[in-house]
Amino acid sequence: MTLSLQEISDRLEIQDLIYNYSAVVDQKRFDDLQQVFTEDAHIDYSAVGAPVGGRDEIIAFLHKVMVMFPNHQHFNANAQITVDGDTATGRVMCFNPQEMAMPEDKTHIFMVGLWYIDEYRRTDAGWRISRRVAEKSYVFNMP
Repeated sequence: MTLSLQEISDRLEIQDLIYNYSAVVDQKRFDDLQQVFTEDAHIDYSAVGAPVGGRDEIIAFLHKVMVMFPNHQHFNANAQITVDGDTATGRVMCFNPQEMAMPEDKTHIFMVGLWYIDEYRRTDAGWRISRRVAEKSYVFNMP
C-alpha cells in the first residue's frame, strides 16, 4: 500500500493530536482540551468508571475529579489510524498508571490498560477528536 503525502501528513497530525491529549491531561491543563476535541465531541469514559458526555462536561469532570490523582501518566502506542478524506478513525492503546491520594496520607496505585476507539475530523484549526470511547483491557489496584 502506497500512501500519498497528504495521508502521511494527516496521520502524523493525528498522532500529534493523540499525544497532545495525553500531555494536556497529564499536565492537568484540562481547558486546553478545547483544542483537542471538536465542540460537539462525544466522549465515553464509562468503561473505566467515568462519565459519558460532551467536551465541556468532560472538562468540568476532569477539573473536579483529577485532584484525587496527584500523579498519573498516559503512554500511547499502537495507534492504528485510517484516514478517509476529512475524517479518520483510530484505535489507540493506552497504559495509564495512576496514584490516588487517600485519607491519612495513604495512596493507591492503579495500573490501567485501555484502548481509545476514536473518530477524528479535520477542522479549520486542524484535526480534532470528534468521538472517543475508552475500551477497558484491565485495571490492577495495588494498595
